[in-house]
Amino acid sequence: MRVAIAGAGSVGRSIARELLENGHEVLLIDRMPAAIKPSSVPTAEWLLADACEVTSLEEAGLNRCQVVVAATGDDKVNLVVSLLAKTEYGVPRTVARVNNPKNEWMFDEAWGVDVAVSTPRIMTALVEEAVSVGDIVRIFTFQQSNTEMLELTLPADSPTAGSRVGDIDWPQDTALVAIIREGRPIVPIPDEPLEAGDELLFVATPDMGPQLEELLAPHSR
Repeated sequence: MRVAIAGAGSVGRSIARELLENGHEVLLIDRMPAAIKPSSVPTAEWLLADACEVTSLEEAGLNRCQVVVAATGDDKVNLVVSLLAKTEYGVPRTVARVNNPKNEWMFDEAWGVDVAVSTPRIMTALVEEAVSVGDIVRIFTFQQSNTEMLELTLPADSPTAGSRVGDIDWPQDTALVAIIREGRPIVPIPDEPLEAGDELLFVATPDMGPQLEELLAPHSR
């Protein structure tokens, strides 16, 4: 897979290293000469250019990329890069960094964003996930499908504790995708029983949170 990353700062370089280790091709783009540090990620391609300009994206060969990551520290730039990648070059997947949570509402399909990654929101979710039992925690949103990744830690008094996954009448438009138990991920097959303290990960539409809480932790509401 070929991935173009707009923004060669610490975030962009970290993403590039991970992708390269996983066997992908990576192009880092930045308009600031000081950010072009090939020695920091020697196996990546580098391009000194403004990713908001069509001529620069032509030079980058965006039409050959399967994914574009807009990882700059400027939300306006990240939106423009995502929009150009999607509308001008038909890039299948765009991932955009949200720097200011107040701007998060703009990072949707209208701006060509498939996945918006808000560092402040993720950090908040991780804090809540660490201390919340019986409450839905929103991890992040899939903009293209208008669904969310949700987490709930099963309380000891949950009426579903001890029930098998396949015997539970799950709300519509929700999918239990993983159970995390004692630090180990478990595939939620129908015969798997739920236990108090399980961290349950769901993909669901945005309005399903209250129904999941009512099902799994009614005494916490």
